[in-house]
Amino acid sequence: MSLHDLHRPLGDSGLIVSPLGLGTVKLGRDQGVKYPNGFTIPDDAAARALLDQARGLGINLIDTAPAYGVSEERLGPLLRGQREDWVIVSKVGEEFIGGQSSFDFSPRHARYSLERSLQRLETDRIDLLLVHSDGNDVAILRESGLYETLAELKREGKIRAFGLSGKTVEGGLLALQRGDCAMVTYNLAEQGERAVLDHAAAYHKGILVKKALASGHAVLAGADPVRASFELVFGHPGVTAAIVGTINPQHLAANAATAAAVIRG
Repeated sequence: MSLHDLHRPLGDSGLIVSPLGLGTVKLGRDQGVKYPNGFTIPDDAAARALLDQARGLGINLIDTAPAYGVSEERLGPLLRGQREDWVIVSKVGEEFIGGQSSFDFSPRHARYSLERSLQRLETDRIDLLLVHSDGNDVAILRESGLYETLAELKREGKIRAFGLSGKTVEGGLLALQRGDCAMVTYNLAEQGERAVLDHAAAYHKGILVKKALASGHAVLAGADPVRASFELVFGHPGVTAAIVGTINPQHLAANAATAAAVIRG
């Protein structure tokens, strides 16, 4: 069961996305990640096969970030000739160098970071650019000048939409009032940001759910944890898509089939 006929608008951004997106942290980074099991970063052949599989399943949404190690650099060559097939999400604000994260929310760094992402991804635009928050969502949005810079970049045509990958309800609400999308944590264990989903549903804004499967930790006694997770996530009218970062072909196929079955009801 594929997701081809289940694509939907990302709020009022003009972007049309599959309900399941492919997260690519595991294509570029294996340090400092919070997964229950270790993993090996796939080589180019395995990564290309995974991307081809995702596309075949009807997934057109791909999520990357400078903080995902070499993810962007790898995706550029891997996606050559396929630019129109993908809605690319990347981020600004967080860097990951030498095994350490650091943050810079200045307008100057945002422009530098975007130009670098465009070069790495071999494209002239990022479809959705998100602020990669350190948790101080409201201060970043109100005081850094970064969100105003993202609005300028949208007017310049370098990005099609912008928003926040945040950690607080207040930040998510503010992000939606002034931008196109919020990426929020929402899963069986964590539903504290539900008010952001409610706001998005009421005002036709985009919501991407991160950690929909609790970063691989989803467990529910006596039930299929993936199905239960997707029933929760897609049961909310504010949710546009869930980003799941698997590099396992069997998991990817099962996730797509389960999401399609849940959405079709």
